[in-house]
Amino acid sequence: MKDFMNNDFKYCNSLTEYSRLKTRVVNVGNVKIGGDNPIRIQSMTTTKTIDTIATADQAIRMFESGSELVRITAPSLKDAENLQNIKDELKKRGYSFPLIADIHFTPNAAEAAARIVEKVRVNPGNYVDKKKFDQIEYSDEEYVAEIERITERFSPLVKICKEHGTAMRIGTNHGSLSDRIMSRYGDAPLGMVESALEFVRICRSLDYHNLVLSMKSSNPQVMVQAYRLLINKMISENMDYPLHLGVTEAGDGDDARIKSAVGIGALLEDGIGDTIRVSLTEPPENESPVAKKIVAKYSERNNPTEIKEINNLVSNPFSYKRRITKEIFNVGHKNVPVVIADANDVKVDYPLLENFGYTFKNDKWNISDSAIDYIYLGNETCAIELPQNLFGIIDFEKWNESDLAKNIFPLFSAMEYLSSNKKSDKINFVKLSLKDFSNELLATIKNDNGVVLVLTTSNKNGMVEQRRAIWQLMENEIDNPVIIKREYSLTDAEQLVINSSTDFGALFLEGLGDGIWINNSEAISHSKINSTAFGILQATRTRITKTEYISCPSCGRTLFDLVEVTNKIRSRTEHLKGVKIGIMGCIVNGPGEMADADYGYVGSGVSKISLYRGQEVVQRNLDQEDAVEKLIQLIKDDGNWVERR
Repeated sequence: MKDFMNNDFKYCNSLTEYSRLKTRVVNVGNVKIGGDNPIRIQSMTTTKTIDTIATADQAIRMFESGSELVRITAPSLKDAENLQNIKDELKKRGYSFPLIADIHFTPNAAEAAARIVEKVRVNPGNYVDKKKFDQIEYSDEEYVAEIERITERFSPLVKICKEHGTAMRIGTNHGSLSDRIMSRYGDAPLGMVESALEFVRICRSLDYHNLVLSMKSSNPQVMVQAYRLLINKMISENMDYPLHLGVTEAGDGDDARIKSAVGIGALLEDGIGDTIRVSLTEPPENESPVAKKIVAKYSERNNPTEIKEINNLVSNPFSYKRRITKEIFNVGHKNVPVVIADANDVKVDYPLLENFGYTFKNDKWNISDSAIDYIYLGNETCAIELPQNLFGIIDFEKWNESDLAKNIFPLFSAMEYLSSNKKSDKINFVKLSLKDFSNELLATIKNDNGVVLVLTTSNKNGMVEQRRAIWQLMENEIDNPVIIKREYSLTDAEQLVINSSTDFGALFLEGLGDGIWINNSEAISHSKINSTAFGILQATRTRITKTEYISCPSCGRTLFDLVEVTNKIRSRTEHLKGVKIGIMGCIVNGPGEMADADYGYVGSGVSKISLYRGQEVVQRNLDQEDAVEKLIQLIKDDGNWVERR
């Protein structure tokens, strides 16, 4: 076991008690980030920066939808200089919210912007660093020489920011690491962290500390590990800079909301994060309302129920490893996490099962990739015979007194489990929470190769209580599978998507779940709940059931209509289970930001598209009207195409 309080592994104040990580306060105009200030919301415009009126109009819509800071791309010196006109236009209309200039490859634009706006964002992988990958290995001397070159090029911007009181975000993106960083640290969270800290150390050497840091990835698992590792490294180097959270290139619709809530929420649960941006391939004014719903869970978070602290780690917080469990029937071990639907007090018939991925037609069942594994019946028996691949769960009392089908299994309370001699010879579910744990119960479970635990919680800090319960099982070397169950009473479907994504996502990102069970007592459709459950597993990379789209949220650099193109590509490819497609508006956001993608569709000029296989460009400067068909042909040529069923 590892000592969490040892600085080698520490990344938050506590693993079982909600406590904001203390950071320094950074002033961004009239908005303070960090310290005891609220978690700030921000977003980014999608208009051309040179269009003053359009950008000001959109910035106002974003502010009025909840964005406290507005970021604007400045890809050229001309764009950077026009930030003054935008600022003047906003002031003329009575608005004074802070503006942030987004910089990638252009130091002269950054230096001009830093004299105008309240904050600049630089990406260390792009800003004065090399990403040509023409040198695979760097000697220590060559590496130091590169740092010296970067210091010389980066220092003027730092001095301007210091002189003008301008804040800076040093924002690393997973897909934008330089060849030098890649050569030494690889395409991994440690490389992301070191890429940022090299620039931070330059700032510190110049006594400039008005910094905010970020570690973004389209993969929530990588993103969470990188932020944790960054905090650990900051602790060891006496740093306390605020953190900007976000899952980059999240896409659109529920999938984007789930992915963002999984990554951002996993960190907020541990008290990490001072400002957030939800990146959607939608109008930017859609982003802040989602961000506000994520933050709302933590705005008045306290610790109503004391949970025993975790001081000894049973896993590495900076890498993913699924908890090792025994296989019980089709749950645990190497099986993907199962999905359980809650049909308590609802008649189980053919129309109901259509919500859960099963369609009965022509005397046979058609089963989708998002078909549930179990359905909870409560005290009711089925009106129909369940499909072969679907199993029922029924309360023990009903199971005990009835002659049920062989594919219906009992759900015990902890007390029923300990007192009953009758059990299924295949699988038995035991519903319990941390407060039910006793020496007798744990000892009995440990020696039972037929028990799957259904872990519940009524704690307001439910994620940390469920984490503590599973860690206690691990400490006692109990390897029975665990289904994570949460119960809600929400009427807002989007809030249910967000809350469940943060609650379950944090645990699955730590490898702690063998199944997911969402119940909501209010009138939200079964199909919405089912798609949310599968979406959470997809976002945590624990069960892949559909195509994944890594699409950027658009900005002034974008060379085509991202929403229209994303929808067009989705309509042709959404049946390709497990294929990851990156859709990027410009070369800045591709191939770098789609580091995880199997294929990429990237704007390379006006009405021109380049196609990528992984990180390799395979076709350049295609006419936009031909590019989608060429993408599909590329997927077919690689043998990854299947026809729709």
